[in-house]
Amino acid sequence: MSHYHPEREPAGTISRRGVPRAWRQAVLAIAALAGLWLRGAEPPGSAGTDAARYEWRAEHDPDGTGEFYLGREIAQVMGHQGADWLERPEREEEEQPRWLIERLGLRPTDAVADIGAGTGYLTRRLAKKVPAGKVFAVDIQPEMLQLLRTNMASLRITNVVPVRGELTDPRLPDASLDVVLMVDVYHEFDHPFEMMTGICRALKPGGRVVFVEYRLEDPSVPIKPVHKMTVAQVKKEMSVLPLAWVNTMEFLPRQHVIVFRKAP
Repeated sequence: MSHYHPEREPAGTISRRGVPRAWRQAVLAIAALAGLWLRGAEPPGSAGTDAARYEWRAEHDPDGTGEFYLGREIAQVMGHQGADWLERPEREEEEQPRWLIERLGLRPTDAVADIGAGTGYLTRRLAKKVPAGKVFAVDIQPEMLQLLRTNMASLRITNVVPVRGELTDPRLPDASLDVVLMVDVYHEFDHPFEMMTGICRALKPGGRVVFVEYRLEDPSVPIKPVHKMTVAQVKKEMSVLPLAWVNTMEFLPRQHVIVFRKAP
């Protein structure tokens, strides 16, 4: 669950766990059927089940997973082999992270989560803004978290808590966070509804969640379409959650900054 650069995706990528996506879908479907039968739960396709929420299409964007959520195809994710790209010097100009962090309006005591933290490129910047607070750095790849730990230790940053998340759960403490930041990562969530449900659970009442996504509305943004999102699509996907849209900021060269707040 790390920031993705579509031009660097190795040929032949098949899934986030190294398993062909079609096989994985079949195994998950069988497991779900068995589990539902044993529990006497609603059959697949009923309201509230995973099968009703996600759609698998054999014909899809080659840079996507073939899974669709509310009309949007979920993108492939970058592995830890691409960690160097996260620390590229050009990123300062392309994404202006210092300006982004400044505009978040963080308080020194805030508890913040950096979802898809990768090497800690944004984590370390967040940590400096909340010296009396804490940053939960979440990633699903242990290799990324090890790189993050090494980087934090070398910089003597002590207010970062690495968290190994799961595909369906960020594994964050309930009602503990003031702000959740996701930079170029939400569109890669394998199970966006489940992950966002976990994020909402971890937010304090009135806490904010901030999406930073490449602008799909702008064809000049040099990113493949499945790795970009419109503001309308982000709002659509958040409408099924206890989140209210606050504002959309367009101060970055290529990305939307879309802010939601959890109901108090």
